[in-house]
Amino acid sequence: MSARGTRRLAVLATVVLLAGAAVGTQAATATTAPGAGRPTTVPNCAGLAQLRIPASVMSLPTTGGRVESTSVITSVLSGRTVTYCRVDAAISPVDPAAPDIRMRVALPHGWGRGAMMFGGGGYNGTVPDLTANVPFGPADRPVPLARGYATFASDSGHQGSPTAPPSLDGSFGANDEALHNFAAGDALKKTRDASLFLIRHAYGTSPARVYFAGGSTGGREALVVAQRWPRAFDGVISAYPAWNNLSEILYLGYLAQVLSRPGAFPGPEKQGLLYGSVIDACDGVDGVRDGVVSNLRGCRFDPRVLRCPGGADTGVSCLSDRQLAAVTAMSSPFRWPYRIASGETGYPGFPFLSGADMRTPFLGFGTTPPANPMPVTSGYGMQYWDQWVKYFLTRNSAQNSLDVDPRRPGRWLGRISHLSTVQDRNTVDLRPFARAGGKLILLHGAADELVSHRSTNDYYERVRDELGPASTRAFLRYYLVPGANHANFGTPAFAAGWDSLSALERWVDRGQPPANPVVADLRQDRTRPLCDYPAWPRYRDGDPHSAASFVCTR
Repeated sequence: MSARGTRRLAVLATVVLLAGAAVGTQAATATTAPGAGRPTTVPNCAGLAQLRIPASVMSLPTTGGRVESTSVITSVLSGRTVTYCRVDAAISPVDPAAPDIRMRVALPHGWGRGAMMFGGGGYNGTVPDLTANVPFGPADRPVPLARGYATFASDSGHQGSPTAPPSLDGSFGANDEALHNFAAGDALKKTRDASLFLIRHAYGTSPARVYFAGGSTGGREALVVAQRWPRAFDGVISAYPAWNNLSEILYLGYLAQVLSRPGAFPGPEKQGLLYGSVIDACDGVDGVRDGVVSNLRGCRFDPRVLRCPGGADTGVSCLSDRQLAAVTAMSSPFRWPYRIASGETGYPGFPFLSGADMRTPFLGFGTTPPANPMPVTSGYGMQYWDQWVKYFLTRNSAQNSLDVDPRRPGRWLGRISHLSTVQDRNTVDLRPFARAGGKLILLHGAADELVSHRSTNDYYERVRDELGPASTRAFLRYYLVPGANHANFGTPAFAAGWDSLSALERWVDRGQPPANPVVADLRQDRTRPLCDYPAWPRYRDGDPHSAASFVCTR
């Protein structure tokens, strides 16, 4: 080699070394918190005690926050002994009359530089369990905290009633800041920013990846963060999302009125009759009788086959005309004859499989009809409507929710329209999230009795129509799980369990999207393929308990 070539290589090597040093310095500067010390995988728990969280670290208005307590906990999670620092903190509101956002962070020893935020459920009101799994998570893989993730969550900006289910306490809705923290998702970003501040102080560096996972309200929150803050999370798992929250509430209010009519409510025995009849009629249309209806489009069931002679209520072996009308209303789309600001026009209703299973009546019909005052034995959705009317809509705790007609709201129409802009998180242009490298896994059970899978179908189809099939597939996968209900509550026909977190990690880190995923039934020894919507698993031959015996079919 000539002298000139040697000198050229030497100069090139020097440039490369200097560039590498510059990149390394920039990365260290960007990820190390001031005064936090050298990067470590063991959290400085004592150093977080009484730490102030500056308002400046949060992108939305607050008056700052504070760490209220820290403790080191050792417990067995997923068969592993895990030691972590638990940090309880509060974020103070701008409005002195608004409640704090109560939040918690779990910082494991042996941190792997990942962070996971959990979403809530119902009206929230409590901090989710940071040692839990992702929605529809697997039984044979460690929970995120046991995998070395720092986990965090909040109560979304209000504290639920200690004497009733916190997720059914909507009284915070009387305060505008608390309402926006919950319904618009403001608390999500505030909690995320404050938690990452604490993580940087605990470990001396920022997470390499930050994920979000939630179901129901948490599923809506997962879509909110992808819509509103596309760079805040690298990946999102959204299960059975109540994304069009106000639209479903209007539908639930309509059902509450229908089911409250004299003689209209089908009791638990009749709910079981309906569910069993649907299974008998539709179970085999997917190729095998296994208690799971996979071919939903092929399911043809007319509830009138259960009509009592003459249409009167003659016992638990049939449905009266009034009960048939109620069941039909629950399974049919609901449209309102007025405009609301979010642009939504209706809610698609539930299939007959939803809410008709007497094993899980609380989430669906309930065991007693809606009334005033609303009984705790009525369906979850009926109680949700009741709280919304009292505290979100009328802000009158004495209001009879059955007196508000979602079809003819009268003087409440303006307020309904305003609330729709807060609660219906229906922006489907997810291009900014996709451009930032974000990945979204969307899951729903086909027998969900609280949030209709038809609504999630609609959301996915809107995204696909807006972005195009190829662009959508580059960052989003949607799986509809036959037989799965809401959050595996009670005894579903198929209790879904899938390692969506590992699938998300491979997609974000390596660019490998989920390939031929398999979902397990957590209560039975059987598996099924997870099919890209709108495909469904059709039985071919072989062992009906094995996913290999099924093929995804459109």
